[in-house]
Amino acid sequence: SSLALAWRPARLNMALGFIGGLVTSSLESVWEFREEELYPSLFGEARTGIFALEPELFTEVFGLEEYDPRWLHLGVFEFAPTEARNSWLYVTSGGSTPWDTAPEEFNPEEYSWLGVEFVLETPRKEEWAVRALQRLLAYHLMAAHGCFGDNPGVDYGHRVPAGGSVDGKSSILKVLAIVRPDHYPPEQQLASGKFDFLHVVGISEKERDYAKANGTEALASLLSAQGACPVTDANRKLAKL
Repeated sequence: SSLALAWRPARLNMALGFIGGLVTSSLESVWEFREEELYPSLFGEARTGIFALEPELFTEVFGLEEYDPRWLHLGVFEFAPTEARNSWLYVTSGGSTPWDTAPEEFNPEEYSWLGVEFVLETPRKEEWAVRALQRLLAYHLMAAHGCFGDNPGVDYGHRVPAGGSVDGKSSILKVLAIVRPDHYPPEQQLASGKFDFLHVVGISEKERDYAKANGTEALASLLSAQGACPVTDANRKLAKL
């Protein structure tokens, strides 16, 4: 790919260059641990997916003429409720895969590739949640690879337009707020390095304006007190601000 890879924030500090089979074999073990051990231990055994990113997301939604074909291996899992969690949970997989780092260069103290995975919870099984995380992951991928200039991508406290109502219908929630989770461990460790879970909460434009004035963390606390965070119900009404 000819996509620019020069500029990277601290979370993306890594050795560049695809190292053939060395990376692939070790990459697969990291990948397998995350999906087959770590995620089930955190989110439960009953899941569907992976719902992989599709070419049209990059070429049609974001207008890229070309993209790294490895990005199509990233995607979203859907986890059913458990005895300990009433919500449906959606989580990306691939943002922490060490695509560009040889095994001998793995550093547990550094972030593994993008160093993030996104999580979104809903009270019901929702197809829109898969699409929302796919779009957010694609946006972050592109930002991390210099597609938006100096835009570093998504991190805690950020607020990202959802491209319309989150459910594609009449929901007032049109923005995705990124918060640090406190109901599951936000920091995780892989053999290739660490990564953070970035929890996604759907908010309205008026709630976004509140967050602009008072901070996303303050909005999250307000929403939590009203039952609108950390679980996103696309049918909910505007929070009392």
